Amino acid sequence: MLTLTQALYDQIVEHARKDHPDEACGVVAGPAGTGRPERFIPMLNAARSPTFYEFDSKDLLKLYREMDDRDEEPVIVYHSHTATEAYPSRTDITYANEPGAHYVLVSTADHDGLGEFQFRSYRIVEGVITEEEVQVVAAY
Repeated sequence: MLTLTQALYDQIVEHARKDHPDEACGVVAGPAGTGRPERFIPMLNAARSPTFYEFDSKDLLKLYREMDDRDEEPVIVYHSHTATEAYPSRTDITYANEPGAHYVLVSTADHDGLGEFQFRSYRIVEGVITEEEVQVVAAY
């Protein structure tokens, strides 16, 4: 299960809405070994595409160095889907290289009649997708 604060949830959703119609992407880092998402880090979608996201390689290197210096790890890797449901694509599965991370997908398209977005979380390990429950809390 992914547990995150309302503030982090709101920041991820806001980023997805702000970057629409392009896909948004980013990371939420947390203290290494805790599995607790704490620091919201929106990233630039270097592809600037409504159907694909890509972290800029220089920005990603800088982020990993910064997380290393702060003894953090990526707890959530998130991005948005602008025209499809919040379910990992084949490309998303290929790029899922953090086996300990929660992969959050936010859909800014209303395909299920439940509203203007979906917020779903997955574990993706060696190509296997497992959806998990999301619990939003006021604070840890």
